[in-house]
Formats: sequence, C-alpha cells, structure tokens
Amino acid sequence: MFLGRDRELAFLQELHDSGKPELFVLYGRRRVGKTELLQQFCSARRAVYFLAAQVREKDNLRAFRDALASSLDDPLVASVEFPDWTAALNFAAERAKDERLVVVLDEFPYLCEGTKGLTSQLQRFWDTRGKHSQLLLVLCGSQVSFMENEVLAERSPLFGRRTAQRRLVPLAPLDALAFFPGWELRERVLAYAILGGMPAYLRRFVPERPLLENLGRECLRPEGYLFDEVQFLLKSELSTPATYNSILAAIARGSDRVGDIALAVGIDSPTANKYLTTLRELQLVEREVPLTDPDPLRSRKGSYRIADRFLAFHFRHIQPHGSLIHAGRGGRVLEEYIQPDLERLYDEARLDFVLAHMHTQAAELAGDELTEIGRFPGLFVRAVARTQRGAGVAAIVIPDGGQSNVALVNELAEVRAAFGPKLVKLVYGLSSRPERPLEVELVPEGALL
Repeated sequence: MFLGRDRELAFLQELHDSGKPELFVLYGRRRVGKTELLQQFCSARRAVYFLAAQVREKDNLRAFRDALASSLDDPLVASVEFPDWTAALNFAAERAKDERLVVVLDEFPYLCEGTKGLTSQLQRFWDTRGKHSQLLLVLCGSQVSFMENEVLAERSPLFGRRTAQRRLVPLAPLDALAFFPGWELRERVLAYAILGGMPAYLRRFVPERPLLENLGRECLRPEGYLFDEVQFLLKSELSTPATYNSILAAIARGSDRVGDIALAVGIDSPTANKYLTTLRELQLVEREVPLTDPDPLRSRKGSYRIADRFLAFHFRHIQPHGSLIHAGRGGRVLEEYIQPDLERLYDEARLDFVLAHMHTQAAELAGDELTEIGRFPGLFVRAVARTQRGAGVAAIVIPDGGQSNVALVNELAEVRAAFGPKLVKLVYGLSSRPERPLEVELVPEGALL
C-alpha cells in the first residue's frame, strides 16, 4: 500500500497536465521514498521508468532501450542500439512529439559516473529537442550533494533548464502513524520516535508483531535491516565518515555547542564548524537559536541537535552497544538501555507532532501566519512562535503526572518578556482517536489554561 505523499503526487500530476515540456529534478537521501513515489506516479500514465546502475555507459543505454521497448509496447525498439545518451533521449523526444510521455532517469548520479559530460549532453538535448516536445523528463538522485552541486547549482550546464525541483523530505509525524494500523496510539508514536518519517524504515516494522519485537528483529541483531543502515547512509554521502560519526555520537550524548562537540571529538572548533555545516546541508543536523533571544542572528546560545529520529536513535542506542549486539545480546540492550529511555523518546516525538502542527495548521487558530517557530525548554511551554504581526504563540503540553501551575506561570512570563504582552496560547495533547490523534485547543484570552 502506498501511504502519504498526496501533495507530491498532486504536483507531479500538475506538471503532467501543464501542456508544456517539463524538466523536473527530484532528490533526497536514500530510503525517503523517491523511487516509490515516481513508480506510483508512472503506473497509470504513458511513462518510461528507468533505474540506472553503476555499470558502464553501454550497459545503461541497453537497459534504457529495454525500458523504452517495454513501456511503449514497441518490440521494434528492442533492435535499436543507441550510441550515446543524446541519441537515446532524441528517440524518447520523437515518441513525445504529439503526446505526453514521462521519462524518469532514477539514480541520475550513476549515469553521470559512467558518462563523462552527461549534464552537457543533456543541456544540448533539452535546448534543441526536449523543450520542443511533450516530454516530462524527471532526473532523480539520492546523492544530495551531487544533485545540488552538479545538477541544480549555477555552475551546472543544466542551470536554468529545470522547470521545477523538489527535495523530498521524510514523512510528517501524522503520516507516519498510518503505517501501524491496529496498534495503540502510544506504540505508534514510539515507532515514529525510533524510526522517524523514512518510509523504508517504517515498512520494516510489521504491524502484526509488537513494537519491541520489531525493534529487536530490525535493529538489535547484526542481520537486521536497520542495524548498519546509518553507516550505509553516511558512506554514500560523505568521503570521510569517521569524523562525522564521532560528531553525531557526541551530539547524541548531549554535547550541543560547537566547543563542547569539538572537545568531545578531539578537534578544534573551526574544524568542527566545517563538519557541522556539511551535516546541516544534508539536513542530518540542525542548529537552533532560542526565539526568545533578543538578537538571534548574533546569538551565542545556538545549540545543535540531530534532525533525524532514527539517526539520533542509532547514535544513542545502537552504535554504543554494537559489541553487545554482535555478541547476540540485543535483548540486554533493549532491557537495560532502550526500555528505560522510552518515556523520553515518547516525549520528544510528541513535541515533533506539536511543531509539525505549528508549521502547517496553527495559523488558523492563532489568527495570523506563524513566521518563526522554535522549541522552548519549559516543563509546560514546549514551543513558541512569532506571528506576522509580531505577537507571540506559546505551545503548551500538560506534563504527565500533574505538575504545579507555578512553572507554567513563570514560563509564560518569560515568553511575554520576549514577545510582548499579546500572547496566543495553544494546548496540545495526544488522544486515543486514530482519525484525530493530535488534539489542539485555543486557550481563551485571560485564562491560564
């Protein structure tokens, strides 16, 4: 079953129906669902989906020819030998002279490895034939840095040719819950807390098995699909993953300032900054500055956190206990280290649901667009925002177990000191209703809760 990505499918359909030649660039890290999205889109349309391999140019050209023959139901194509990619794409453009044809080149960086100057060939093809056809040409890749620097950047021969682009990101928290029908809400939220929004990871947890059994099978044994997944990811994007591993491990252990991270890793701060910048560009790490800081652009209070749920889980619970897992002691890792941490994981995931709502839907309740949103380190107030008109918004989550409202009064006073007296208060909670797991309430003006 294909879950999520309704907006992305709708946009692809918009490109398909535009009546114009389209060159669309889709990219994003491995396992985020690019291939599944494109295959779902192509399934009901006149389309050629081609997945490149790390082989020589002639082998990819033959495979592309076979994809054309199969998709266009034209056995005569099977006898054609394309001398180069210009000829192959010209053939596709000829088949799209009068009728829309979708052509997907998935894992485009692999094609570029096997064919020097392919982006220049593609530029000439698009300028001479492609933009005069009914092609919807999709270039897709998992190597984020390559796609941004060699396809989208100003220095690329393809610069200015694309008609649209999209960096595919993990699914939103609410979308991730749909992978586990029949589970209690808490279990579904914990699954998101561990796996994040990566569709390929979410599909590894089978709804017919309990959460912790899935965790043991997929993460806590050397044969598990997710046991070495993070290392595969880092090696595919980074030439020297060792230092990046150490930096991510330091952040997972609680070092969140540049100086602390550098000290933990054993490098100087300028070097740590360079590595952190790369991790931020890959959206694996993010730097947060409190919105309550009077001068956020020059703030020294910026802190780093791992932006991906599974990456954080890996460096907190899998990598530090790799020896135990290899020795067949994954059950001990689960019992002694992971289960005592489930409450913290649940709380962090709950905050992700709150932040996602603030980014997409809270404007309606607040009566104004939210232009800045960030975490807040309170017991009750967990996130804050600034509206277009400058008012403050406080996102309140009632802590489990009941707490004195004194802390809430003090936290709201701190938020008002930063944003001014006009403050919108939104109270968030997770419900047991599968159709509406996140409950949000606007607090009446003048009331505490």
